[in-house]
Amino acid sequence: MFDYSKEPTRDILCIDCKSFYASVECVERGLNPLKTMLVVMSNAENAGGLVLAASPLAKKVLGISNVTRKNEVPDHPDLLVVPPRMNLYMKKYYEINQIYRNFVANEDQHTYSVDESFLDVTQSLSYFDCQKAQELARLIQLEVKNKTGIYITVGIGDNPLLAKLALDNEAKSSKNFIAEWRYKDVPNKVWTIADMTDFWGIGGRTAKRLRTFGIQTIYDLAHTDYQKLKDRLGIIGEQLYAHSWGIDRSFLGDLHIAKEKSIGNSQILPSDYTSKGQIEIVLKEIVEQVTMRLRRMNTKTENISIYLGYPKNYIDLNGKRQANKQMKIPLTNNSKELKSFAMQLFTQIYFGQEVRSLGFSCGKLSTTDNLQLNLFLDPTAQIADDRLDLLIDTIRRKYGFKSIVHATSLLEGATAIKRANLVGGHAGGNEGLS
Repeated sequence: MFDYSKEPTRDILCIDCKSFYASVECVERGLNPLKTMLVVMSNAENAGGLVLAASPLAKKVLGISNVTRKNEVPDHPDLLVVPPRMNLYMKKYYEINQIYRNFVANEDQHTYSVDESFLDVTQSLSYFDCQKAQELARLIQLEVKNKTGIYITVGIGDNPLLAKLALDNEAKSSKNFIAEWRYKDVPNKVWTIADMTDFWGIGGRTAKRLRTFGIQTIYDLAHTDYQKLKDRLGIIGEQLYAHSWGIDRSFLGDLHIAKEKSIGNSQILPSDYTSKGQIEIVLKEIVEQVTMRLRRMNTKTENISIYLGYPKNYIDLNGKRQANKQMKIPLTNNSKELKSFAMQLFTQIYFGQEVRSLGFSCGKLSTTDNLQLNLFLDPTAQIADDRLDLLIDTIRRKYGFKSIVHATSLLEGATAIKRANLVGGHAGGNEGLS
């Protein structure tokens, strides 16, 4: 049992922009985000179309959700289908976060994702003449709505965990889009969360593992044998147990983004690729993009991995829906070397499968400017390769990625040139207003 009187008690808001991308598109068209059926769809021009965001009404009436495929979207005369404009969303994201800064000090704000933020308003209540956190939450809602047209939902709690749980499990469906969960509400609210995967920090894999221990609900988790849970899951078990009691001792001022331990890139292909040559072209393009990031960070890698994702309902000869492989390599950020290693991995896991998505990532990163030479290769050629990479990087930074590309990127199946103008893998321009 935890003694809540000894736990930190703050007024924490967890704020979410309701159906953010879709809402921005509605506002840009002079439409009400809550009364318009609209979806933001990437690659809507081909069979690989994917819904990135759906307005609340589209979700309610048509059952559309994020990551719904184009062929699963119902045909409805009132449904608007628009392409993504990531640059616009980033601009609105910045604008909304600037509004939040009018209500709290910088150290009391933490951006959780592109559409979610945490605010510690404990010190702000008296300044804005508010007796309760709900009053200030309402002021922030109105300010964001009046200045941007975007509706926001707010979870309130004694700590970031309870605020997030209140947001995800109640605020999004409440009439005023506000919900408040305090320590006293843990038995009636936290323990009654229907699906364990609706609990912050518990995904499908963790839920499945907990069920093997006989833990079916959050109530079960809170009343399990703590020592056994710790022995089985280690520090994760300790954390899950504390969270099931609503315990979270972190402060927003202490939150920080962990140092990046790996970097990578992946993409969903515009169609199912069956040509080995085309798959290799795209994989090499992805490797080159990742190695550019490595060099920009003055970082090198000694562990790489590749991933092949298959089309829906496709299973390979091993009964799997995807394939991946990793290997340890000499420390490097050289494009030529990393492409060679990636191709070695590719030949080990590709046997003619249909491929719909590709990924490449680098781990075990080290920050260094030193050039590590291979004693079995010509040192002059290695230095020349390294200088060539840096020269290409310089040209691309000044004139754009498309200013210098490999001839293979002009071949059928290549995607690098088309993706050069994308933001976060999606269109960033003004196509949505055409």
